[in-house]
Amino acid sequence: MHGQDVRLDGVSITYPNGFTAVHPTDLTIEAGEFFSILGPSGCGKTTILRAVSGFVDPSAGRILIGGQDMAGISPERRPTALIFQNLALFPLMSVRENVAFGLEARGKPKRERLARAQELLDLVALGDQGDKKPTELSGGQRQRVAIARALAVEPAVLLLDEPLSALDLKLRQHMRAELRAIQQKTGVTFIYITHDQGEALTMSDRIAVMNNGRIEQVGTCDAVYSSPVSAFAASFVGEVNAIAGRATGAEGGYLRVDTALGPLVARNPNGLAAGAMVYVFVRPEAVTLHPGADDNRLAVHFERRDLEGAFVTLHLRAEANGQAIAAQLPNTGASGDAAAIRAVGFSRDAAIALPEGALAKTGKEDMAAQ
Repeated sequence: MHGQDVRLDGVSITYPNGFTAVHPTDLTIEAGEFFSILGPSGCGKTTILRAVSGFVDPSAGRILIGGQDMAGISPERRPTALIFQNLALFPLMSVRENVAFGLEARGKPKRERLARAQELLDLVALGDQGDKKPTELSGGQRQRVAIARALAVEPAVLLLDEPLSALDLKLRQHMRAELRAIQQKTGVTFIYITHDQGEALTMSDRIAVMNNGRIEQVGTCDAVYSSPVSAFAASFVGEVNAIAGRATGAEGGYLRVDTALGPLVARNPNGLAAGAMVYVFVRPEAVTLHPGADDNRLAVHFERRDLEGAFVTLHLRAEANGQAIAAQLPNTGASGDAAAIRAVGFSRDAAIALPEGALAKTGKEDMAAQ
């Protein structure tokens, strides 16, 4: 098996009722890449997946797989396989027969398809489960059967639409590692749809952040997390404190911002100038309880402490206006006197100033100034 690249060239998708699910989009996914499209429900990410697989036709633009234009090519003739949330395994067939089903549909001899099914079951660590029915397996095992069945037809591109959403947290975390390992073993191009930032950041070579039918940012996980390009991307990918303000001046790649919480300084990648309405974004893990002389400083009072295993999240309120501020610390016991905290800080290099825009509706709205 080997992966092929996927290219969207000016692809847009508008339904007969006039609703545009995907606005004109250019996107290239490299051969053999684990690529995730991340965004909230209804943002258009599944529509893109269905267009790549051939179940939805673009209203404009082209989809190319391995350099070949997919226009007029039906789903079963494309070098793709699609895994849905519900897996759709055949309950009356054995696990081995499920995996071999696609090969039977392609006319492969029984001996060949059963041998290939066994190879794939070995690949997904289910080599001794072939005679069982799907109902006898755990949720994670059924997930791996669906992957093996999809790989049986040797797709160049495997399309996965939120396949882990029905699993519990521990199993979901385990399956992330499993999926990544399978992708690396096979070299198949994976395009993975999710609204779960943890999944995208854990597994992907690159991610695309999508909102309202438009891709807002494409990059490596580190780049999107550390250097978001829009208010939406900053607030959707990971937890973040968002502090609204007006720019008062720019110098040396930094922006000075007047906010209700006091004056702040942050990185200024967009070259914003005085007068611009902005958000200053800072991740909770960058907030320190002992601000230095050169740090941005916020007067706060303690609200609560959440123990989350390896780390502790302190929920604070700004004295100026009551805005929620989160600080995340390693669980070393250093936060034991959190109730006495009166000020926190963060360095200018840990903060980024971006043009004011819509924040992601992920329950984080209280993290932004009202």
